[in-house]
Amino acid sequence: MKDNLFGAPIFTYSRRQAIEDGVLVDLSTLPISRQHWKLPIVCTSSVWCLIEDAVKDHGNDTTGILHDLYCLAKIHIEPNKSTDRINFKATVGVKTHAFILHCGPGDTVMPVLTLMTPGDD
Repeated sequence: MKDNLFGAPIFTYSRRQAIEDGVLVDLSTLPISRQHWKLPIVCTSSVWCLIEDAVKDHGNDTTGILHDLYCLAKIHIEPNKSTDRINFKATVGVKTHAFILHCGPGDTVMPVLTLMTPGDD
């Protein structure tokens, strides 16, 4: 009997590799992230570019932007609703963007959070 019904994986790409490659940005080390979430959180590179552009072009600061994104995400969490993702909109810089906060397994079965835009999925 085989250990895996489908055999050995042809290719794997871990969350850790995605962070090392810059596809995902680890936000868990930032104090604002630890204040809002108990789970590890990353954002996609496209979300990080939106944040960096708002800092550079509009004088916003990273901590303030993340605080706003986290608060808006929390507002959209519905108690007793079984879903692994939250859709919400937020203004970053001077434009409003759609975001998704996804909760699922990372490189292990432990849950992690990923902040992304709809096109990142």
